[in-house]
Amino acid sequence: MASELDRSPPRILAALIFGSRWLQVPLYLGLIIAQCVYVFLFMKELVHLLTHATDFGEQQIMLIVLGLIDVVMISNLLVMVIVGGYETFVSRLRLQNHPDQPEWLSHVNASVLKIKLAMAIIGISSIHLLKTFIEAGNLGTEGAKFTEAGVMWQTIIHVTFILSAMGIAYVDYIGQGHAAKNGKAAEH
Repeated sequence: MASELDRSPPRILAALIFGSRWLQVPLYLGLIIAQCVYVFLFMKELVHLLTHATDFGEQQIMLIVLGLIDVVMISNLLVMVIVGGYETFVSRLRLQNHPDQPEWLSHVNASVLKIKLAMAIIGISSIHLLKTFIEAGNLGTEGAKFTEAGVMWQTIIHVTFILSAMGIAYVDYIGQGHAAKNGKAAEH
């Protein structure tokens, strides 16, 4: 009788739906390949900086270093998405007591991951905006990389990222408060 129940259409459908999470694995593998590309880009820019360090001025060195920081922050974002996403949506990594387990992984869930990703995006946007502000001294000249409107829009987009992250954090805060109230109500 139990074997008939296990093969019922609802059980098969449930198993299929639950198993579909493994379709995300190639996506995470693709992100690992993308991270390899960022490692290559980082090394290329680092070699460029080292081979031309005596030729570059302070501003040019600062822009290259900011570019390196940008690559590192994007790589960190990739690690959060790959590791956190796999752990949250596909399968446990089973890294308990591993000496290299990231601290944040022990309490990762979809909510924590959203906030961490939003903060990483704000950090990346900050680096881009800082690079723009450094180059803003050239506004209006022939070799300018940006226009005044471009600087304004980058700033607006950055502020939008900040407000979005605050909104995500606030909604999460409200959700946690509501869940805590429901938990206390269930105890009584």
